[in-house]
Amino acid sequence: MEDKATRGGQSTPSEADVSRMIRAKVETWKPRHGPDWSDLMIRLAAAGPSPWVVYTTASAALVVILITAFIIGSWLQIGALAPQPINSHFH
Repeated sequence: MEDKATRGGQSTPSEADVSRMIRAKVETWKPRHGPDWSDLMIRLAAAGPSPWVVYTTASAALVVILITAFIIGSWLQIGALAPQPINSHFH
């Protein structure tokens, strides 16, 4: 392998250049005191789906769950969905 750049191509930085760039970046970095919660919440709000999509999806899921529960409850004759005996006394 050659370290020479091809004609018209970009040259890659040498190991000394890379280590100098890393060292400069590490030396200028200063740690923060604690997490930046406000920035984190703003980024999460911007990245997630809009509230109307969440509410619409949740409402549709709730309707499907209720209809399925009603159908299964009717089929298994559970609780108030079971047929009630009719007490009729004709004299």
